[in-house]
Amino acid sequence: MSARQKPRCLPPFSGVLVLVMASTGLVVVDLTIVAIGLPLISADIADGASAESVVVTYMVAMGALTQIVGSLSDRWGRRSLFLAGIGVFTLSSLAATAAPDLLWLNIARVAQGAGAAAIMANGIPLLSDRYAGEERDLAIGAWGSFATAAGLLAPVFGGVLAETFGWRAVFAVNLPLGAAAWALAVRVLPRAPGTGGAGDSGAGAARRTDWLGGLLLMLGLGAATLLMLRPGETPWSARDTAVLVTACAASAAFLAVQLRAPVPTLELRMFARPAFSGAMLAVLLSRVLTIGGSVYLVLYFSDGLGMSPTGAGLLMTPIFLAQIVMGMVGSKLIGTRPPGLVIGAGYALKGIGFAALALLITPGTPWWALVVPLLAWGAGGGIAGAPVMAVAVRVTAPERVGMVAGTVSTLASLGAGVGTAALGAVFALRGGPGAVAVTDGARAVLGVSAALAAVAVLVAVTLIGPRRVPGRAPAPAAQGPAPAERRPVPGTEDPVPPAEEDDEGDSSRART
Repeated sequence: MSARQKPRCLPPFSGVLVLVMASTGLVVVDLTIVAIGLPLISADIADGASAESVVVTYMVAMGALTQIVGSLSDRWGRRSLFLAGIGVFTLSSLAATAAPDLLWLNIARVAQGAGAAAIMANGIPLLSDRYAGEERDLAIGAWGSFATAAGLLAPVFGGVLAETFGWRAVFAVNLPLGAAAWALAVRVLPRAPGTGGAGDSGAGAARRTDWLGGLLLMLGLGAATLLMLRPGETPWSARDTAVLVTACAASAAFLAVQLRAPVPTLELRMFARPAFSGAMLAVLLSRVLTIGGSVYLVLYFSDGLGMSPTGAGLLMTPIFLAQIVMGMVGSKLIGTRPPGLVIGAGYALKGIGFAALALLITPGTPWWALVVPLLAWGAGGGIAGAPVMAVAVRVTAPERVGMVAGTVSTLASLGAGVGTAALGAVFALRGGPGAVAVTDGARAVLGVSAALAAVAVLVAVTLIGPRRVPGRAPAPAAQGPAPAERRPVPGTEDPVPPAEEDDEGDSSRART
């Protein structure tokens, strides 16, 4: 059998892989592409007022719903929720394209965020159902690298669209892409439900759904996101205090409900496994560094070096290219090397890139001198990011993959908000108007990012140890496309960590 197994650098091509990568890229790009058109939106339909709410509403809706949709997909099935997500996302993009005023546009963005949540929460579960063993790690690596790289490429894409066709084009581009994704999903997604941990279906699943926990999570995450995205230059107000209290109270109540719910939205026992907690912390730190760092680096390109929006976006392409290529390398390495060391090495390389940029940038630095540090940033992100997703799936029971995907996407959204807000405060302390001030602020942000990358290295090598991550099962020799045949059957699934077995065993004994 082993003689038939050839080492791979890429996952086998499949319609499911193309679908998940394309639809996820569509969602991630929409996180940042709209920001490019905000000045045009303000001038056209907002009567000159700030249009930042167009970005905020999308992030709030997606961040608050992803965990809930991920948990529901484990019981209701992947296909129906994924198709609904693509349909809602595409139709709401049409509504946004035709928006006559800012209120209409914000309502459309809420619906768009809800559709995006259903797409993101089902990406990893669909790949886990389609692939196994090394092929699964490579597929998840390709998905994670492409999603991150798409977010970095969005400023270039958005700049070209907005400058050429106007702000409505950043929404209109979703229409043909969304329609094509929906048609592909109908063709390639299996009609059988997803893992369906307990075999729930229909009314039985609805009766066991944690609606109270979902409502509390939406309230807590929504309030927290609004608080993180408040303008940093405005003074603290009584309204901000009320939002903070709401976020804390709702989050505490959500955790209390999860400890008692028979079918929780978030299984807190998963965090008792160090490898899972380490992977989730790595996801959060990665998005803080990537989104927060890139926002203020692009600002340095435009205001410090005087580049156009399109030029500033093009200078980010070394990160994009290195991220995709090295993501495949990272997914391959965790098959033969301890995952914690691979992930730690990636974050170390990423930190070196940040530190080098902090030392190099000045108002007169030539753009070509920044290419090598940018490549190190992207390469490190690819090596670290792809294995993190694979580790999170590998240490989790198959019936909870949707829940894990929801947790990953929720933490990524929170990381984007935290990174933008926290590193924005760092920038404000050192930055200001003028090329020199902008450069000083960007240098401070990059220095803090390098320090956070060092923290991520410690998290990876400490929590994601070789004994805490089970070895992956080899991929089946047959290359048949049927997803159901690739799903593990009882007694042949990937090894479950002792903590998982203990939890399930305790639950079984309690029920007995």
